[in-house]
Amino acid sequence: MTLKAIDYKKDTPICSDIVYNKIKENKIHNVGKSTIRIIKKLVDDIEAESGEKFIRMEMGIPGLPPSRIGIDAEIEALNNGVAALYPDIQGMPALKHEISRFAKLFLNINVDEKGCIPTVGSMQGGFATFMTVNRLNPKKKKTLFIDPGFPVHKQQMKVLGLEYETFDVYNYRGEVLKEKLEEFFKSGEISSVLYSNPNNPSWICFTETELKIIGDLANKYDVIILEDLAYFGMDFRKDISKPGVEPYQPSVTKYTENYILFISSSKAFSYAGQRIGMMVISDKVFNIKSKHLLNNYIYDTFGMAMIYGTIYSLSSGTAHSPQYALAAMLKAVNDGEYDFLAEVKDYGDKANIMKKMFTDNGFEIVYDMDENDPIADGFYFTVSYPGLSGDELIEEFMYYGISAISLSTTGSERLEGIRACTSLIQREQFPDLEKRLKKFNEHHPIY
Repeated sequence: MTLKAIDYKKDTPICSDIVYNKIKENKIHNVGKSTIRIIKKLVDDIEAESGEKFIRMEMGIPGLPPSRIGIDAEIEALNNGVAALYPDIQGMPALKHEISRFAKLFLNINVDEKGCIPTVGSMQGGFATFMTVNRLNPKKKKTLFIDPGFPVHKQQMKVLGLEYETFDVYNYRGEVLKEKLEEFFKSGEISSVLYSNPNNPSWICFTETELKIIGDLANKYDVIILEDLAYFGMDFRKDISKPGVEPYQPSVTKYTENYILFISSSKAFSYAGQRIGMMVISDKVFNIKSKHLLNNYIYDTFGMAMIYGTIYSLSSGTAHSPQYALAAMLKAVNDGEYDFLAEVKDYGDKANIMKKMFTDNGFEIVYDMDENDPIADGFYFTVSYPGLSGDELIEEFMYYGISAISLSTTGSERLEGIRACTSLIQREQFPDLEKRLKKFNEHHPIY
């Protein structure tokens, strides 16, 4: 298929002159290569000038109201004066208790409460872990990213001056993943592996076969697996919402004790604004001893160095009142009083409708399968358009009032694709989205 070039800029939903001028004013040389925050600012500027509302798919912001349970608990804590008190760096006891319970009830793992640490969102958890895990062994100073992935994790590595390796998992699903991982592990330089499951941006989910491969190799090569569970339970093909009842959240923890988990409150609980996440360190990893840690910390034990070295230096712990909010939400979930996944299923329903709008207008789904099964409908999906790279498509979309990010910024090798987020799209915007996609298809005929 080829794309026929036609002059359409006088007939786009957003005034072409405004889009062009705002790109120029923001000194953006390649819109598709821009970070999420730069694209957000560009869209904000275009909306303000044009008066037209965009279909905003660039940022993974929760589109649902936050849990009332959390709000009420935080208000009560603030009224009781916790804003005047420094929180414990390791987290307040009630929250650590509920995190440990949550891990048991929804992952079926036993984790000591001392390894359950609240962080300033999962982002801080990742940053702190990169700093600490790469100081355990001077021969193992690299993190391997199983891509595509969240672009800011690599930005964190660059800020820290740390080395990393990466590969796109698209062509290495199933049993062939073993050989690919061993290529990296055999070097003896890999300290840790990071991936998200479900995956941001592609929404692929690792199968049990793949998780076992990752876990078995982690054991064989003594590598620590960093599992980003920002979208906990949001593979809606399986209902994991009932505490202590199978199925559980699929996780590498079933196959190895070499793990650190990052669990977000932003998506599952729609509590993004308070920047509170959870780091769950296995008992084995928490108690790892290394004399090399003493080069940077006063402790030679990983968990103690993490809490009283890295996290203390970064932020002296996370804000006090959000810890009360998260503790209350987790307790309600753990007690079976609050189904935290019931509301967020709306993301999957919207993805199903939106994907059809795209494919009906000439677009194709990029990451479409989990081994032999179609991927779930969820928070994200990926699309491409014949004849355009992902970077080109992002810029073209600006003239149609649609925003997203290019897969080229995520470590993906599928450079024709873009990531679309379902969260901020309201159902009343669907007719507008469909109309704009039809106009795009009309302006970009495929032959």
